Amino acid sequence: MKTIKLEDGRKVNVFTSTEHNSVISPNDIEMDKRAKQAVRAAIEKAKFCKKPIAMYDKVLKKAYIQYADGVKKYVE
Repeated sequence: MKTIKLEDGRKVNVFTSTEHNSVISPNDIEMDKRAKQAVRAAIEKAKFCKKPIAMYDKVLKKAYIQYADGVKKYVE
């Protein structure tokens, strides 16, 4: 587990994937799975409807919008 201190003084605990199952309840694990499935479904629906999708480039560490024609526009 890694604790991150925010600027306003609050702390956030970040768990690795191996620690995840020992710390989080089975109900929370199920809710996480459903939330991930809902996000995937929303992205697929947006692609099907040719809507722009907000994404994040992990390499450049920047957010961007990808349009149906494949054009990426990075957010400043």
